Amino acid sequence: MNIPAEMNAVVLNGPEDFEVKKIPVPKPGPYEVLMRVRATAICGTDVHIIEGQTKGRWPRSYPFTQGHEWAGEVVVLGQYTEGFGWKIGDRAAGTSHAGCGFCRMCTTGRYNLCENYGKEEIGHRQYGHYSQGSFAQYIAVNIKSLHKIPDTMTYEEGALVDASSIALHSVKRGQVYPGDTVAVFGPGAMGNFVIQCAHALGAAKVIIVGSGDRLAKAAKYNAIPVDYRAGEVVKAVRELTGGRGVDLSVDCASTAETVVQSVEVVRKGGRVAYTGIPFEPVQLPMQKIVLDEIDLYGVRANRGTCEEIIPLIAAGKIDVKSVITHRFPLTEFPRAFEVFRKRIDGALKVVLEP
Repeated sequence: MNIPAEMNAVVLNGPEDFEVKKIPVPKPGPYEVLMRVRATAICGTDVHIIEGQTKGRWPRSYPFTQGHEWAGEVVVLGQYTEGFGWKIGDRAAGTSHAGCGFCRMCTTGRYNLCENYGKEEIGHRQYGHYSQGSFAQYIAVNIKSLHKIPDTMTYEEGALVDASSIALHSVKRGQVYPGDTVAVFGPGAMGNFVIQCAHALGAAKVIIVGSGDRLAKAAKYNAIPVDYRAGEVVKAVRELTGGRGVDLSVDCASTAETVVQSVEVVRKGGRVAYTGIPFEPVQLPMQKIVLDEIDLYGVRANRGTCEEIIPLIAAGKIDVKSVITHRFPLTEFPRAFEVFRKRIDGALKVVLEP
């Protein structure tokens, strides 16, 4: 395949300052391949990065090309990759983390918590956060961050492997058991995925907390809706459980209110998984956490769940395509981002086609 010298990419020059322009096509290093990006989705984290809420960390400096939910095909093999079974034309979904592979966290499978985070000189990457991401026609990526997808899976579905794998990691961290009742806060794309993953792992009842059209759509995934605008959320959830409380709550909304409500709705000995990142101070109900022995689980991206979610998607057990509401060419990124951030026309997942 004839690879061009330059490619279209979304370049972030500073907070709220981005443009689509030509930049050099990257070259894959050892253990990397060059991928032709076929579909990439906008994530809530991308909004925080563009708004400058994480500057200095994500990204470290400008200019920068972000994007971390994507799928594409291999067009150039880097050194050693063929020995691991990769070949030109392979279809794969990407995820953001590539751990160093040597620290204690990596060797125990928790590469999302790599102790050498940020040390690119020894191989760590987090694509779309501080390493070049997928809002481009091509991306050079470590094969540790790639997962082959079957021919029956579309590139659009592949682009949502990363997000849905985080949902699976969330319910696994929160330890869903057969027959459990689960409350999910936030009916966005992640909330929709968490509902489905909770059912896939055996939850008998799932309650979704939110409002408006998003709540109505999320309820279609066999979830009981609770409208936070209609009354007291904690009371409503507890009434749905006979006053006992849920076994697990998963907070995908990450507001000061939902962080606390996620604790208040669980039963004694219950669990709470925090999937989103709050950007405001929160005062947790520590008496309940201590006296009821509530387990709190932070969720950072995913670890090892991409290869678990792919067959679930392929088998139709997890429906990711239904959360895609808008599609744009990469060159129309400004409009795509506006639609996603402002939730225009009920936007959930917005997919770009480079």
